[in-house]
Amino acid sequence: MSSQPMISLVIPVYNEEENLHILMERVRPVMQGMGRPYEIIFIDDGSRDSSLSILKGLADEPEVKVVELVRNYGQHAAILAGFSVVTGDIVITLDADLQNPPEEIPKLVKEMEAGSYDVVGTIRKGRKDSMFRIIPSKIINIIARRITKVRMTDWGCMLRAYRRPVVDRMIACHEHATFIPALATFFGKRVTEIEVAHDERAGGTSNYPLRKLINLQFDLVSSFSDLPMKLLMYGGVCMAIGGVCFGIFLAVARLMYGALWAAEGVFTLFAILFVFVGLQFFAFGIVGEYIGRIYREVRKRPEYVIEKVHSSESARQTQ
Repeated sequence: MSSQPMISLVIPVYNEEENLHILMERVRPVMQGMGRPYEIIFIDDGSRDSSLSILKGLADEPEVKVVELVRNYGQHAAILAGFSVVTGDIVITLDADLQNPPEEIPKLVKEMEAGSYDVVGTIRKGRKDSMFRIIPSKIINIIARRITKVRMTDWGCMLRAYRRPVVDRMIACHEHATFIPALATFFGKRVTEIEVAHDERAGGTSNYPLRKLINLQFDLVSSFSDLPMKLLMYGGVCMAIGGVCFGIFLAVARLMYGALWAAEGVFTLFAILFVFVGLQFFAFGIVGEYIGRIYREVRKRPEYVIEKVHSSESARQTQ
């Protein structure tokens, strides 16, 4: 057994008190059934319910570690916090809501070892999400494929497997607003994906509303591409050319039809003004967002702060 690569399972948790016991009951036999050393790392991302106390109870098991964060930092930051304490050769991420069945974990390990892959992604087969989740997810998938130049189908599924060197390189980045699946493709030479099952959420409510999905999409674009800046530049050039052409049109029309044409052009000018002002504010917003991100990077504040790592070993040391 000792010659087998060790597996680290990283599970971010935020207000999942209804699912944790069920999750552990399903994860434990899966990990034991693979017949190799393993560890299960839960990251409490500032939960406001009893999730942390439940996790502390689970930490009595020798294979379980619980990383307690100071506050809520978000799913991807929580996963990076888990990456910082892993000891396994193969690292697998899994959500705590049981929408991705833990029983699919052996398929990822088998695929990774069979093809010597660095990253194994997953495609959710028969998704049980609402259209309000599926449509933004599809948009993120399209953008991610164009930005990373990696032809993966489903970037939003967190049930993924990584080689330890890929994880170490991601940790070394110290990058804010990181989209982990996309970042991993920059550090992994061989990337693939397989189909996995998808279930209804076991309990509780989703911690990823539409607002967070939109923020995640902007994180993806701004962290891996300067596309918004280029769009503003090209859009500004097109608007300048269009404005000149439209000005020539208004001048000719005024000469041909007189000053009374289109209420002497007042409403047309107002319409043009509103369009330009709206686009200016939009441009300022995008530029300001980039400047804000540069400011956060320059401050070098940590993306997450670990309060304590709970485990059976640490419990023995404090006794």
